[in-house]
Amino acid sequence: MKNSIATLALAGSLASALATIAAPAASAADAKEKCYGVAMKGQNDCAAGKHDCAGKSTVSYDKASFKLVPTGTCTSMKTPKGHGSLMPA
Repeated sequence: MKNSIATLALAGSLASALATIAAPAASAADAKEKCYGVAMKGQNDCAAGKHDCAGKSTVSYDKASFKLVPTGTCTSMKTPKGHGSLMPA
């Protein structure tokens, strides 16, 4: 009985340690940045002063509204109004 409790405790500790090590790698892969000028009408994640927030943009590719995109992809995104920007216009 004592042996099985010790085995379970050791397995739990090992699983916890592995989960702690793996968590930062997963969050780094999910990193997002604000990309202005790429959101379609009503699909923005927020804004820089024109409206209160998510889903409120009335214009597609509004340079004051942003969409969260994977880090490092914003400036390479091309729209009919130009490329995405890391800063609001």
